[in-house]
Amino acid sequence: MSEEIRRLSEELARDPSSLVFMQLGEALRRAGQLDLGLKVAHRGLERHAHNADAHDLLARIRVDRGELQDAFDEWDMVLRLAPSHVGARKGMGYVLFKQGKLTEAESHLSMAATHDRGDSSIATALRMVRRLLRYARVAGNGNGAPGHDDLVAAQRRVEEEARQLFADILGEGEHTALLLNADGLVAAGLYVTADGEDVSQEVGAALTGVRDEALRAVRHLDLGAWHAVVYETDLATVALAPALDESMVLVAASHTIPLGFVRRVLGRCVQRATSWLEEVA
Repeated sequence: MSEEIRRLSEELARDPSSLVFMQLGEALRRAGQLDLGLKVAHRGLERHAHNADAHDLLARIRVDRGELQDAFDEWDMVLRLAPSHVGARKGMGYVLFKQGKLTEAESHLSMAATHDRGDSSIATALRMVRRLLRYARVAGNGNGAPGHDDLVAAQRRVEEEARQLFADILGEGEHTALLLNADGLVAAGLYVTADGEDVSQEVGAALTGVRDEALRAVRHLDLGAWHAVVYETDLATVALAPALDESMVLVAASHTIPLGFVRRVLGRCVQRATSWLEEVA
């Protein structure tokens, strides 16, 4: 048990009516202790049934447990209590997206984006839903609401488009590029090792927090906005640059490739990623 969970548990034991149950439930959720988190959230709601954020917590735990419809119902309750609750709109948009209800998902995400323009994860999700919706309509020739086959076709088109986003820029050289979203997940591109293994997601996970570290460094040194970071190692050169919606472009190349060339490729990849993201703004 982490120190935070222990401390919050002791605080809640001292005062069972305390709202600290929400902090405890969130800490348990982040730690993957979903059954215990669910129990804490339920007990808290017995005392605070009209607390919108408590229902939001329960909904997020439900999502992590794979109980999407139960999560949707909780977020519906949140909106009854707090009609402008951004988290509920965002969550319902996610559930509807997973259910293939793209038009409804777009509606909820649009409302969430209107109320919180600073949340890059909402902007990213909205762009993806709109891209899928557009391609699904094309697949269905614009005849009514997209069907299941149209959605499948749209998903495949988006996945292939994302994989090949930087292909013509990179050519056949010894370099690769990725577009990582604000959560460190790979949104586009490929990172293939010399033996042909795709390690894109692993690279994305390893780089989680790099953007925040860069921001902290330039703020601490009063250097203004960051534009690129380059790492040179014995095996490779890795260059990073910010893009739209707090996303980040990574270019990795053999250490034998001139640094100036790597920087030029990075710049072109950032332009391509920005255009791709803005295409469905």
